[in-house]
Amino acid sequence: MRDATPLRRSIAAHLLFDAEHYTELVLKAIAGAKVSIWIATANVKEMRIEAPIGTVARAKGRFVSILDTLDQLAQSGVELRLLHATRPSRPFAAELARHPRLKRGALAMRLCPRVHMKLVAIDGRLLYLGSANFTGAGLGAKGDGRRNFEVGLMTSDDVILDVAQARFDRIFSGKECAGCKLRGVCPRPIDTLVKMRRDPPPRPAGA
Repeated sequence: MRDATPLRRSIAAHLLFDAEHYTELVLKAIAGAKVSIWIATANVKEMRIEAPIGTVARAKGRFVSILDTLDQLAQSGVELRLLHATRPSRPFAAELARHPRLKRGALAMRLCPRVHMKLVAIDGRLLYLGSANFTGAGLGAKGDGRRNFEVGLMTSDDVILDVAQARFDRIFSGKECAGCKLRGVCPRPIDTLVKMRRDPPPRPAGA
């Protein structure tokens, strides 16, 4: 853990309200990622967004899954991490199954019941902190009168980015698991999952 002394720093930030989460964070920042996207959210639900400009689907006014965008980003080498507190919704899980690259691990997912923070870190250069979960209603993808009332901020401050990403990585890598008081009710402590992937069981002789 970092020093308990509060981090106090004057920063430049852009405040987002409601639908701006969709236009500024989803359509611009996430879709434009080149290196990495780290997302922390309490809830994960399927999200439908406008099809990319220049596609037949866009010309017909169709909406596509956010997972289409993430799949394309993964294909171009963008690292994707998703830290969440509850099991994804059934529609999200069904859509994920239609994206084998993401399902096989290009979208690295970790479930921790204690996660309540809402964070999106993009390319180590842009950070969102706010109230919005990774859902259509939270990130403004739904229409007027249906989306949540949300507020958050975006900043490129490198110090705040480093601290926030270090906190995310500590949870994502299971370093907070050993002392967790909810370990007994956790579906699968992250540290055991990480260890299993690092030290896979030996293959049977002759396999």
